[in-house]
Amino acid sequence: MEAALDLARQAAQAGEVPVGAIVVREGEIIGRGGNRPIAGHDPTAHAEIVALREAAATLGTDRLTGCDLWVTLEPCAMCAGAIAHARIARLYYAASDPKGGAVENGPRLFEQPTVHHQPEVYGGICEDEAAALLKAFFSARR
Repeated sequence: MEAALDLARQAAQAGEVPVGAIVVREGEIIGRGGNRPIAGHDPTAHAEIVALREAAATLGTDRLTGCDLWVTLEPCAMCAGAIAHARIARLYYAASDPKGGAVENGPRLFEQPTVHHQPEVYGGICEDEAAALLKAFFSARR
């Protein structure tokens, strides 16, 4: 999770919401991403999507079977859908997102009967540190 937190810090320094994500396969990081929708003029450039794209390019496939995703914030509906389509084995996230999350909050996408794949989900890892990054970021903008 520390690598994902580093990416979140980099995103914050770039003026993006501080979210970072990594994809790991057999103990090796094969995809990295920090939020960059503003810089990329791309509403889909969430940290998870960026990391999934890099991992898929690294492996040369759209199926990330056997891979784990580590992210600093509970994924939104778009990212949860991408995680399911990529067939991520395990999702680890830090801070819960009661407003925008779609895993254990909101629509709980992985619990829907129409979802393609349900990864194992583990939340609350380094939650305090990730939440503090988000709180500091948004406090500075208010």
